[in-house]
Amino acid sequence: MLARSPTVPQRDPSIASRPVEPLTEIERKILDFMVQYLRSNTYQPSIREIGERFGIKSTKTVSEHLQALADKGCLERDPSRSRGVKILGVDLSAETVSVPCFAEIPRAGGGEQAEMHVSVDRQLGGEQGSFFVRAASGDLAVLGVAEGDFVLITPADADDIEDGGVVVAELASGSAFHRFVRNGKGLYLESLRPGGETTLVEDPASLRVIGRVTGFYRRMDETGAVNLTQH
Repeated sequence: MLARSPTVPQRDPSIASRPVEPLTEIERKILDFMVQYLRSNTYQPSIREIGERFGIKSTKTVSEHLQALADKGCLERDPSRSRGVKILGVDLSAETVSVPCFAEIPRAGGGEQAEMHVSVDRQLGGEQGSFFVRAASGDLAVLGVAEGDFVLITPADADDIEDGGVVVAELASGSAFHRFVRNGKGLYLESLRPGGETTLVEDPASLRVIGRVTGFYRRMDETGAVNLTQH
């Protein structure tokens, strides 16, 4: 079951009156790296280690990214210490993992900004590269998935997907949910939307599978049972 975290990010009072800007892609990646590093090592990565992870040679540039995260209420910093950073508003329990959630299916290769992160049990969503998508009306209605449900997508190669599996694949018309069907005539992608078409994949090697649907989660009341850690 997904658990609600009581932790709420606290912002520096000196910037409380400023509007909070969304994180840039590199800021989000740095924050995610710091969370995962802390869970694995029980201490924070140094500025130099963050730079090495993202190919940033200048420690000043890394420090500027950390300051931006602090200004946006994600971190508290102690400039006098090499690892003097405290992450705010993130459940750091070893049993949970922070999974990005997107309002729409992201393109293959990524680049889109997650609207939030959802903390889930590591056994349910801990695979590297997993993400959530908010289901749109009709996306997966045939499977009992309602609009607004959190659909969990995990990375998968076409060769590893079983016949009948539900995947997110990118076609010329865009990325969408499909049923993966193999038969004696070839490989097909069946649309799961009402009135949707079935597409023959003429060149399976060129098929861009973004991931496989492995579950979905639904809020059962207004308070919900989902921990939404926005950063």
